[in-house]
Amino acid sequence: MITLPDGAYKNVKARVLISPRDGSDDLVLRLFEVGQGGHSADHAHEYPHYVYVVDGQGILEMGEDEYPLSAGSYALINDAVQHQLINTATDGTPLKFLCLVPTEGHKGFPEDDE
Repeated sequence: MITLPDGAYKNVKARVLISPRDGSDDLVLRLFEVGQGGHSADHAHEYPHYVYVVDGQGILEMGEDEYPLSAGSYALINDAVQHQLINTATDGTPLKFLCLVPTEGHKGFPEDDE
């Protein structure tokens, strides 16, 4: 797991599970852990991605709407849609989610050596 620098992200760790380094030419699978009080970047991009919540609680802000998140929640985030995932737990439990993006959405994303 690598810790993403605070700024656009807050209290977020990530691990790349499958990427071009593993022979995946089209898709990249990443695992994010958002700590208590943390959030992913509030952003939009020109490709869709898919989110599956593994553990924890939070909200997905997508466009003007908010959606509750818990283990088993999933979402398709279409291209050009503003979005952010926020941990709402108050007991210290991280919000853990899988994020699947096309390889174009992985450019510049740091990978660890695990």
